[in-house]
Amino acid sequence: MRSPPAPASEAGGADARRVFLAQAIRAFAYGFGAVLLATSLGDESLARWEVGLVLGAVVAGTALMSVAVARWADRVGRRRFYAGLYALLAVTGVVFAFAGAVWLLALFALTGALSTEVIESGPFTSLEQAMLATDLAGRAQLHGFGIYNAVAAASGSLGALAAGLPSLLSDHWSPAPSPVRWFLLFVPVSLAGVAVALSLSDRVETAHAGARARLERSRSTVRRLAALFALDSFGGGFTVSAFVGYWLHTRFGATAATIGFVFFAMGVLQTLSFLAAPRLADRFGLLPTMVFTHLPSNLLLAAVAFAPTLPVAVGLLAARTLLSQMDVPTRQTYVMALVDPAERTPAAAYTNTARYLTRPLGPPLASVATDVALGLPFLISGGIKTVYDLTLWRWFRHVRLPATEKVP
Repeated sequence: MRSPPAPASEAGGADARRVFLAQAIRAFAYGFGAVLLATSLGDESLARWEVGLVLGAVVAGTALMSVAVARWADRVGRRRFYAGLYALLAVTGVVFAFAGAVWLLALFALTGALSTEVIESGPFTSLEQAMLATDLAGRAQLHGFGIYNAVAAASGSLGALAAGLPSLLSDHWSPAPSPVRWFLLFVPVSLAGVAVALSLSDRVETAHAGARARLERSRSTVRRLAALFALDSFGGGFTVSAFVGYWLHTRFGATAATIGFVFFAMGVLQTLSFLAAPRLADRFGLLPTMVFTHLPSNLLLAAVAFAPTLPVAVGLLAARTLLSQMDVPTRQTYVMALVDPAERTPAAAYTNTARYLTRPLGPPLASVATDVALGLPFLISGGIKTVYDLTLWRWFRHVRLPATEKVP
């Protein structure tokens, strides 16, 4: 019989540091790739519905692969599954670098390895959340998730900033590779990710490795959370980062370098937000921090639709970003605190899967909405996400966390 994992450690544990490193490397590539997706799809003369199809397939792929994480990751072994995801990322990068057919791009987008966001929230994070929750406990878990997301924001913003280099290189060096070839960056990133995955210790595995993880005591709680997260994600699907970049490019003529800088600035704000969220949660509690930082951010998001100039649009997006991301580490900690240790992988995967199941509807519907008004997706998104916040507060404000979890 497999011995149980070692007791959870502080945020500086060896496995936690390795997960932070893997997240940093991957986030850089995703920040780079989100800008590349936004500009390359727009410059390939694709119809708006084709752009929506590819972006929707990317998001749909995260849902499909997250179901696989919930069902098989603990049985196969978290480290092996983690390494396999990085292998898929390498293959997807090669396809996006060389394939021009929309159907082929959409097909490989369904692997779930790619991301439309500067900060990815796909199957990788479902596994990482479970592994970090195994290695961290109590307040160390909350602050560990804050560091984890701050690393993602900082690295992703640097990747977005670097995404302006291909166009600058092309302007000054005629033999420079075409922008889409830069998707090959995902290959060395994937190899580094595989190396990190295989270096993790046995402590990241569940005590019930080899058996399918199931939800037992927390089934009803996870279902309610999943339903709410699905609503929030549906609203967020209207304004994924790649769409924001596409909108800035189409509405104001923003270049790849400009969009990359905007995403970089927002990444810096996200980093600050992720680091501030645990401190707010220490004082006010997880749920109040989640809800009452998210609500005003939704109003700012809706206001983007009416931005008359690029500076105003960027200012509104920046203010919204500073507030909207404080619910991420608190939400991750909240889910891990509500469930039993043996339920962490399926709880993380199913709540994330719920987000991914509805999120793919956003980009195609946003494409339709742009035919009415180019900024309409921002207004729709802000309204839906406001309903989510109010309902979350109403349903869970009286729910107490287990006494064993020393978090707010």
